Amino acid sequence: MVYLFSKMNYIETVQYLFNQLPMFQRIGAAAYKAGLDNTMAMDLYFDHPHRKFKTIHVAGTNGKGSTSHSLAAVLQKAGYKTGLYTSPHLLDFRERIRVNGQMISEQFVINFVDLHKSFFEKLQPSFFELTVALAFEYFAHEQVDVAVIEVGMGGRLDSTNIISPLVSVITNISLDHTQFLGESLAKIAAEKGGIIKENIPVVIGQRHPETIPVFNLIAENLDAPLIQAEDIYTCNTSTMLPNGKQQFYIEKNAEPAYPGLASDLAGMVQRMNICTILTTLDMLINKGLEITEEAILTGISETAKLTGLRGRWEMIHANPKIICDTGHNQDGISHTMQQLKHTPYRKLHMVFGMVSDKSPHAVLQLLPTDAIYYLTRASIPRAMPVDELEKCASAYLPNRHLYLTVKDALQAAMQEAQPNDVIFVGGSTFVVADALEYWENAKIK
Repeated sequence: MVYLFSKMNYIETVQYLFNQLPMFQRIGAAAYKAGLDNTMAMDLYFDHPHRKFKTIHVAGTNGKGSTSHSLAAVLQKAGYKTGLYTSPHLLDFRERIRVNGQMISEQFVINFVDLHKSFFEKLQPSFFELTVALAFEYFAHEQVDVAVIEVGMGGRLDSTNIISPLVSVITNISLDHTQFLGESLAKIAAEKGGIIKENIPVVIGQRHPETIPVFNLIAENLDAPLIQAEDIYTCNTSTMLPNGKQQFYIEKNAEPAYPGLASDLAGMVQRMNICTILTTLDMLINKGLEITEEAILTGISETAKLTGLRGRWEMIHANPKIICDTGHNQDGISHTMQQLKHTPYRKLHMVFGMVSDKSPHAVLQLLPTDAIYYLTRASIPRAMPVDELEKCASAYLPNRHLYLTVKDALQAAMQEAQPNDVIFVGGSTFVVADALEYWENAKIK
């Protein structure tokens, strides 16, 4: 890329992207564009950058972020120059695009917009469509060996779905984004199954009776080998080590495997993700990638450290314990609440908010009734207004208070909490983002 003197700095460039291009994470349905026309047009314009490196494609309702980061960490430890594309970001737009864990440079983002602004303004892509084009162009520029590409939403019509990966991965299927993907698990599976490609193996993370027939049919029609992770690996238990890492007890084909395998991702849901990750790594080895057991052990052990992943059962303060988790739909919240049940505390404080296009009642009924709730709204237009959330919560949560910002809610919880209490921050990725931004800016230790 030719570097130019830009009239905009990095902050102004990102603000331009946020303001000029519709962004689903911020405004919701108005930003959603079903179809690959814009993506194909940009791919042609940039001379097909995604063809210049190998890829792994990861879809699913939950777990695709953790799975993508873990695969990238292992590939890094195996010696491959590794790209990683994920969404959304928490604190910095550049979190979405990384090479060997390092975020894309501010200058590359600035020059990408400067050089091609007239083309973008004529095409009018969505924010996500342009971000995918930026990622592919950057990975090609950096000459990565392989890139792990996380699907944004669905799969069939997702902007990432122009790649021909070494392996396709579908972590799981649950009800989310039903207004776009369908009201049943089978319909959602059909959309996410759209990433399955002819003669390319696909790993299915979690088996479900409603979704497996859909995946089997798609894979059969495309002659794509379909591998069920649960048929190869199991992980029924894990323990927390003194160093804060989670150690898994893995079996492969009913025999112990990967003794001592641990992850710096502490969420219990990683027990399911780890089987998907290990199965995918087996497929990559079969495809000719050189990945040693040592690379697997060290990569998974240091996933967050190597890739910058945040917000997955992340403890940001020890006493009182403050835990942030980005689980935001019925399935994700269910797993998070199960982990809270196994977390000791004197009193539980919940800083909680949602986005407007989620089903609040399905989530709120999963929450513990004995907690103190600090209901709030994230700083994006798509966030559910606090008074609307409060009306829904009145049927489920007896002890609740309202706060206009996440900062105010977290400060109130911190003032009320005693040393042996737990403060949980979640309900929405963007509630966690606001909490982390406040925490980082305040530099509280």
